[in-house]
Amino acid sequence: MLKIAYSPIYKHTLPEGHRFPMIKYELIPEQLLYEGTVSASNFFEPEAAKEEIILRTHLKSYWDKLKNLELTRKEERKTGFPLSKKLVEREIVINQGTIDCANYALKYGVSMNIAGGTHHAYADRGEGFCLLNDIAMASNYLLEFKGLRKILVVDLDVHQGNGTAKIFENEPRVFTFSMHGAANYPMFKETSDLDIPLPNGTGDDSYLKILSNTLPKLIDEQEPEFIMFQSGVDVLATDKLGKLGMTISGCKERDRVVLELCKKHNIPLTISMGGGYSEKIAHIVEAHANTYRLAQEIYF
Repeated sequence: MLKIAYSPIYKHTLPEGHRFPMIKYELIPEQLLYEGTVSASNFFEPEAAKEEIILRTHLKSYWDKLKNLELTRKEERKTGFPLSKKLVEREIVINQGTIDCANYALKYGVSMNIAGGTHHAYADRGEGFCLLNDIAMASNYLLEFKGLRKILVVDLDVHQGNGTAKIFENEPRVFTFSMHGAANYPMFKETSDLDIPLPNGTGDDSYLKILSNTLPKLIDEQEPEFIMFQSGVDVLATDKLGKLGMTISGCKERDRVVLELCKKHNIPLTISMGGGYSEKIAHIVEAHANTYRLAQEIYF
């Protein structure tokens, strides 16, 4: 069964001025239920991540400042959000959602978080609408508590997964792969184990050729026991923050490449949604919904 992490806190606690396109967290489940791709039984509501789990990825000094709402104005501005208790609560629920998804993926092959993909969060700070790094937290959970020896992070958001790359720069059990817009945020890129920066305007054909030539080789070389997939849809040509040139159908084929390879090699897969900032919310919802449709088609 496809298990999907979702909580009402995903949609209700964002401050004014940040609710579009974040309304997608409400609309994606509604669309999937309406069209019959999933039923209510596919969804589960995560609880808050425990502090001991958070501290396996993030520094105590940073976590203490975050939970006590003591970030400086400069630190707060870097996150992109006005800090609040509700915002922190939202973040730790989202992070636990990805951890729970990792456990479900070990059982069912794939699991998905309606939110997550907070790859700009570092061990010691938040950036770019990311306070805590769910991909890193779930990876560390798998290494520590499930005995995994090799995890591959496949980050296909249009923005480089800088926080994830930095967190795992000295961790050989986690291989970080980021394929992103070269001329996009963050201005200063960290060094992933493999970075593929793409020029502005890169469209479906070029993108899919590069991915299809790269990911199978990575899987063969690294032999991962688990894959964390950041499936941001800000690669679309319609995205206000993206600068690439992909279509919705091209984005769907991108996801198909990842899911079919994981299924073929019997590699458990957790998917976090990542970014999406197209002018029309329908474009965002449709592109994200395609990922769930593919998961049902390929796995179930």
